Amino acid sequence: MFGQYDIPIRIEQEGITVSVQKEGENVFYMRECLGESTEKILVAGSGKLLLNPVEPVNKPKALASHLLIEFEKTMQVEPKGTMNIFLTFPVEIAVFMPSNEEFEVIDAFTLARQKFTLYGDPINGVICKYWKSRIYTAEPSLNRIQEGIVGLTITNTTTGWVEVTKAVFNAYGMKIFYDDEKLSIKANMKLKVGGSAETECMNEPLVEGMTKSLEMYTVRKLSVTKKNFIMESGL
Repeated sequence: MFGQYDIPIRIEQEGITVSVQKEGENVFYMRECLGESTEKILVAGSGKLLLNPVEPVNKPKALASHLLIEFEKTMQVEPKGTMNIFLTFPVEIAVFMPSNEEFEVIDAFTLARQKFTLYGDPINGVICKYWKSRIYTAEPSLNRIQEGIVGLTITNTTTGWVEVTKAVFNAYGMKIFYDDEKLSIKANMKLKVGGSAETECMNEPLVEGMTKSLEMYTVRKLSVTKKNFIMESGL
C-alpha cells in the first residue's frame, strides 16, 4: 500500500479503500476505513498520490505529540547493563499530494485502536497516545498496515537495578522506515539516576534498504527544536 501512485488509482486492502479519479481539472478523492468515509474534490496537482506511514498521533484528532508504549510485562535492567528489545507501535497512514516540489496532506486514517493517556500529574503532565505492547527479544512478524516495530536499546547508566514498565517518545522525533515486509522505528532509552530516563528516536532504519517515511510535522512546516523526551514522572 505504501508508496507513490499515478492518478487515477483504486486501492483496496484489509478493509481500506482509497480511490482517486480525475475528471477535467478536478481530482475526486474517496477513502473508506472501518466504516468511516471521506470524500473530497481537489484541484489537480501533479497527477500523483503518496501513501505514507506517519507519526501515530494524528487520529482521531491531533491532541497529543507524544506516544506512550506500556509494556505487557515489567522489565528489570541490571546496573550498567544494556538490553536490546523489540516493541510494537500503532500505524497511521497519511495521504499526500505532491505540488510544486512540496506535499499537501489531504487525509489520514488508521486501523489501530485509539486511546489517549496522561503521563505525569494533571497540571504538568503530557497527553500521550497510548499503546500497549508485548516485549520481544527477536524481531516479530507483524501486519505492517496495523503495527510497526520499535527496535529499542535500553541502557542503564546507574549502579542499581532499574524497573521499567513504559517508554514515552516525542512524536516530532520519530523517524519511520518501511519496506515490503515491515515498518520500523529505531530508538534509544537511557536510564538515569533519580528514576528518570531519556528517549530518542534515531534517524536510521532497523535494517539496511528501508525507505524513510515523509514526516507529518515537516510537511506542516512546524518549527521543532526538541526531538527527545525526558521521562521524569515514572518508568
